[in-house]
Amino acid sequence: MITEIGIVAGDIWHYLDQHKTSKLSALVKGIDKDRNLVLMSLGWLAREGHVIMEQEGNDYTITLRF
Repeated sequence: MITEIGIVAGDIWHYLDQHKTSKLSALVKGIDKDRNLVLMSLGWLAREGHVIMEQEGNDYTITLRF
């Protein structure tokens, strides 16, 4: 499971590198992986300080931190 989380974290990184910013709902659709796996991978990236997440209503905006 840890390997899968790491792979999806890399997919998220590449997606955000191309799109600069994304809503969580669009990211889940764009990555086309299980929502729970995307959330675990985002948690990993957030804990490591690689992404910024800001709540906007019922969704979140996610941006890479450079």
